Amino acid sequence: MRKFPHHTRPNNDPTMVTARICVLVVVLTATLAKNVIVKYKPGTKPVRLFTEEELKRYDGSEEGHPIYMAVKGVVFDVTNGKEFYGKDAPYNALVGKDSTRAVAKMSLDPADLTPDTAGLTDEQLKSLESIFEDTYKKKYPIVGYTASRILTEDGSPNKDFKPEDQPNFQIKDEF
Repeated sequence: MRKFPHHTRPNNDPTMVTARICVLVVVLTATLAKNVIVKYKPGTKPVRLFTEEELKRYDGSEEGHPIYMAVKGVVFDVTNGKEFYGKDAPYNALVGKDSTRAVAKMSLDPADLTPDTAGLTDEQLKSLESIFEDTYKKKYPIVGYTASRILTEDGSPNKDFKPEDQPNFQIKDEF
């Protein structure tokens, strides 16, 4: 047997071979696990229920705070569109509240800054649905729902509320 200096001697001891294989497996597993984690989007924050008062706090008036608005009782984080919805921006009147009627009518009239859809025309309801689906739901994350959507005026649960029965409401991908 040829002699090697101590630091370069091959080690064929079965225990050392097994140990090296275990280290290799651990390193490969850790590397693959990191790749798997990077490939998947992190979980989104849970949604919450907003009262009118709570929603008013997200009106874009404070720099660095999120900007929220609701359409059809669904609260969206529109902070990424702060050039449209932030303080002194063209659509700032819509934020911090449920502006369903204003969105349907494409109006900034203070009388339209409400969730009420009574009396809207078919054309306005179609416009609302289109903007809700193709703009808000595609561009902005849902962070919650308005309390008025599922509670009565006194704050108790609305037992008659059924999302699927709401005008122009599709439950399939909101919950």
